[in-house]
Amino acid sequence: MTVGVRTPLVLADAHGRVATDLRVSLTDRCNLRCTYCMPADGLEWFPTEEVLTDDEVLRVLRVAVEQLGVTKVRFTGGEPLLRRSLERIVAGTKRLRTRTGGTPELSLTTNGIGLDKRVHALAEAGLDRVNVSLDSLDRDRYAALARRDRLDAVLAGLAAAEAAGLLPVKVNSVVMRGVNEPDVVPLAQFCLERGYQLRYIEQMPLGPRHEWDRSKMVTQAELLALLGQRYRLAPASEQRGSAPAELWRVAADDTQPGGLIGVIPSVTAPFCGACDRTRITADGQIRTCLFSRTETDLRTPLRAGASEEELAQVWAGAQSRKAPSHGIGEPGFEQPARTMSAIGG
Repeated sequence: MTVGVRTPLVLADAHGRVATDLRVSLTDRCNLRCTYCMPADGLEWFPTEEVLTDDEVLRVLRVAVEQLGVTKVRFTGGEPLLRRSLERIVAGTKRLRTRTGGTPELSLTTNGIGLDKRVHALAEAGLDRVNVSLDSLDRDRYAALARRDRLDAVLAGLAAAEAAGLLPVKVNSVVMRGVNEPDVVPLAQFCLERGYQLRYIEQMPLGPRHEWDRSKMVTQAELLALLGQRYRLAPASEQRGSAPAELWRVAADDTQPGGLIGVIPSVTAPFCGACDRTRITADGQIRTCLFSRTETDLRTPLRAGASEEELAQVWAGAQSRKAPSHGIGEPGFEQPARTMSAIGG
């Protein structure tokens, strides 16, 4: 036996899963007020002093990548483009090295507003791709859902991401019964024509308290039925693995070249059993699941001078206690106190 050689830490839990995908929220603030995410008058934002500084974010990321084996980092919010130093954070993260000597894969989840003005700088800093939220192509429906008339800005952001080579451009769409069901096929056609990869998302209980109604959620089965009326679909792969989306291949026709469409059935067919994610909120809390009822404070030891090894131990300990599933639909399920913007998508 080799003496003095320590086994590298990993973010393993008691259910055989290892987290290598980090979602790091850079702000809880947002310039939209989407109905499924927050109240019309917004939320009480974190005080500035509670939000991790740039240097603190980069130190947390170094712990994740170099100490704990994270290989993928996604920057989220709120709206991460509201973080003025986003390019600096992206560049600093790209300089990190994974355990195999490579660079971490970096992505951004955004509502797309202002992306066209920053996308080239972000690409130069090392960003690999983007996920842009778009729930309707109808101006009135978009404005009603987002409570802001910013559809043109989102479309400009998508086009700019494609031009900057952040491929594949992915589009996220939450579909709600009686609200934007008419957009299901138009969104698919829009994305297929442009080579974007669309991901429909089943609405989850992460918005204003007590407002989620499962009966108003459009399920994966219903989405596929709507798409099947217009396109020929076939499963894209046998195994979903740790990916949140189930992928379907759309056959080409005389109006579009074919492509991939995904559905993220987080409620009706969750991927909890293969989940490989861990999360850090903008105020420095470890969350092992979107729906966690508990958090582990990383900001306090970080600011108290803990070493990176000590921070890694705190994180690994939190991850080891991850629940087997999010529990939606189980007796006793409670929506987390934080909304999506305060957790990080």
